Order: sequence, then C-alpha cells, then structure tokens
Amino acid sequence: MVEFVDGSIKAQLSSPDMRLPIQYALFGMERNSNLWSRVDWAKVKTLTFEKPEKEKFPCLELAYQAGRRGGTLPAALNAANEEAVNLFLKGKISYLDIAAKIRQVMDQHQLIEQPSLEQILEADSWARGQLLSK
Repeated sequence: MVEFVDGSIKAQLSSPDMRLPIQYALFGMERNSNLWSRVDWAKVKTLTFEKPEKEKFPCLELAYQAGRRGGTLPAALNAANEEAVNLFLKGKISYLDIAAKIRQVMDQHQLIEQPSLEQILEADSWARGQLLSK
C-alpha cells in the first residue's frame, strides 16, 4: 500500500506470490494474463494489519529512512540491497549481514536531494560498486 500526502491510499492486493510483482517489473503497466492462483474474494472475510517488528526486519527501517530522506538515497539503498542479497545467495555473507551492508552504503552515500535521472543511475552504480569491490 502507498499513502499519498492527501491521505488517500492505493493498495496492490493479490495472492502472496512474487511472480506478479516480477511481471510488473518486466512489463511495466502492460497487463498480461497469468496461470497462477487468484484471490477468491468471497472467501476473504477480513484483512488484518499489524505493526511491523523493526527488530526482526531491520531493512524495513532502512527503507523508511531512505524514503524520508529521498533524493538519491532510495536508489542507493535498492542497489545495495540487491547486491547484498546476491552476496548472501552466493554464500559470501550471512543473512544477518545484509542489513549491515545496506546501512554501510547508506552511511557513505553523498545524497543529492533533487537528482536527475542520470544522477539516480549514478547512485545505483556507485552503491553496487561499494559492495562488489569488497
């Protein structure tokens, strides 16, 4: 869900399956049919929400911080996250190291508050380089 400055909220609701967000990433707003499960809304009686446990999910707080600061920091965070997860999947760092690696990149990042597209891409490349060079 995304809450906008006017208080309105838009939500993406579907079965808990990463294939749909991946499809969006690959095809943008183009809608393609899929063969995986769909939500049976007649069976959904309630939606419940709980406050996230920030101690269990430290990367969530990092994402909130990047979102609040804005500028090039969200791009740096995203790139650092992708590279840290890749290092984990290759067995080069532990799962618990992911958040620490992202935090290191965020702490070293030189924020540009109102970046151009080129500066956003540079922040992405820089952040990846921070993790790949170590």
